[in-house]
Amino acid sequence: MDKLVINGQKILNGIVEISGAKNAVLPVMVATLLAPGKYRISRVPDLRDTHTMLRLLEMIGATSSFENNELLIDTTKASNPEAPYDLVKTMRASFYVLGPLTARFGYAKVSLPGGCAWGPRPVNFHISALEAMGAEIELDEGYVIATADRLKGAKITFDFPSVGATGNAVMAAVLADGETVIQNAACEPEISCLCDFLNAMGAQISGIGSEKLTIEGVDQLNPVDFEIIPDRIEAATFLIAGAMVGDSITLKGANPDHLTAVIEKLQESGQEITTTDDSVLINKLGPIKSIDMTTAVYPGFPTDVQAQWMALMTVSDGTSIITDTVYHDRFTHVSELSRFGAWITMKDNVAVVSGRKTLKGAPVMSTDIRASASLILAGLVAQDRTDISRIYHIDRGYERIEEKLRGLGADIRRESE
Repeated sequence: MDKLVINGQKILNGIVEISGAKNAVLPVMVATLLAPGKYRISRVPDLRDTHTMLRLLEMIGATSSFENNELLIDTTKASNPEAPYDLVKTMRASFYVLGPLTARFGYAKVSLPGGCAWGPRPVNFHISALEAMGAEIELDEGYVIATADRLKGAKITFDFPSVGATGNAVMAAVLADGETVIQNAACEPEISCLCDFLNAMGAQISGIGSEKLTIEGVDQLNPVDFEIIPDRIEAATFLIAGAMVGDSITLKGANPDHLTAVIEKLQESGQEITTTDDSVLINKLGPIKSIDMTTAVYPGFPTDVQAQWMALMTVSDGTSIITDTVYHDRFTHVSELSRFGAWITMKDNVAVVSGRKTLKGAPVMSTDIRASASLILAGLVAQDRTDISRIYHIDRGYERIEEKLRGLGADIRRESE
């Protein structure tokens, strides 16, 4: 098992290339199951989760090749509409196959998901959406079994704008008979990316990017070539690194329109940020101001950047309050950040962070993807050496993060434990 070793307090400068979005490419990969044929997907991040999804697609019967961030998928012979526990337990996004498999084959058997070790994230929204479209759902020994001759258009209203449930419902609806209207749909760029991909295949989806999606079912879709959007969470992580230990960092290939809430908060904290259509530049101007932050669904501040923001506030000039309204249990990084000497107190889903001038390097352990990023950020700003173990979590969501940071001047390396 690998670990990351960081010798902190090195000033970061330069240009970093932002990879394609993990949370966009996974549902797009699954959507290739909707129509048999060959697909070419570019700007695909080389991640542990990408390879896990490829293994799942291959078990269903697809073939693939993946090189230089270009993915070729052939779903012509996909014929096994099942997703086993051994794969789904390692990555919640595997549950995305439920909608496409039911839509294409009239049958799906998908294990209940696992993934990051924090917080309950139920799949009832996914199931109720399929039931509204006429699927019969059975739960059997940890598996969801869905059957339907052909799904039918329906009116679906989510109690909460779940990204996963929205994606699953949209993929099921594109081949349904009639019109489906999804109210309180997730508005995240990754859902818009999925809808754009489906429309390129021949789907008829309107309202993309809004809380109301209207899908007119079609009889057939066709394979296409497609490029994945940039990863806004990776971009936000590098922006925060720039605020903590940077001088001047340019994010190449980022979409600033997807980063509005993060950019605004960083500007409040005293950073200078300028943007173009496909880049973001951050200049560190001085001490970090303590800024309160509350996560929210898009376009609010992303819960996937909550841990990184907390790392930033540990070296701010005062006290800040961080509230996560999306996932109340997403705070496994607090105890690990405290090992650096950070001052953090918790009550329910609210953290109070008292900033310090310096942190001290320490041995710490990754617990999930974004918590891992917060530990890297703390290690970059801390005095002396930091060892981060269980970094397979990092490899699920960040492509070559240590190489990218070294390119900016960080002293970071990967070692075998």
